Amino acid sequence: MTAHSDFKKLVRARMDRTGENYTTARAALELDRDAARAQHERLVRSHFEDGRFEDGRLLRIPARRRARFAVLLELLSRFTPGRTYTETQVNGILRPAHDDVAYLRRELVDYRLLERDGLGTYWVTTTPPVRDANEAQESGDWEKIWLPEFLGAGAA
Repeated sequence: MTAHSDFKKLVRARMDRTGENYTTARAALELDRDAARAQHERLVRSHFEDGRFEDGRLLRIPARRRARFAVLLELLSRFTPGRTYTETQVNGILRPAHDDVAYLRRELVDYRLLERDGLGTYWVTTTPPVRDANEAQESGDWEKIWLPEFLGAGAA
């Protein structure tokens, strides 16, 4: 049985869309998931010391938008959904990855992964952002798979 109810919802949505049975729809989504994760890892691995993107330090901030977005997703995973952060706390989470915390913070907000109010309070977005065609090219498939699960984990 599937561990994540969000994944079950994705499987059932695919079943409705394609007419596939549960097992076939699940297998198709898992293959897509594996391919999306592999592509994501290829994008980020070369930008972190020793390829350790879970907790490693950035060698450089990628110039290419797709790779930069993939790096931002890895940095977002260092935050906890449902929790609020001060700007100092956000900087403290980002600084081990790279010294240019202001740039990283702005990028997380600009891509609508982090939200902020006018008082310097930040939080992880509560719903996956709707991407226009240009942003969808940059974000790739891993965001569509991982972000809803990540956000759902904070609500549990």
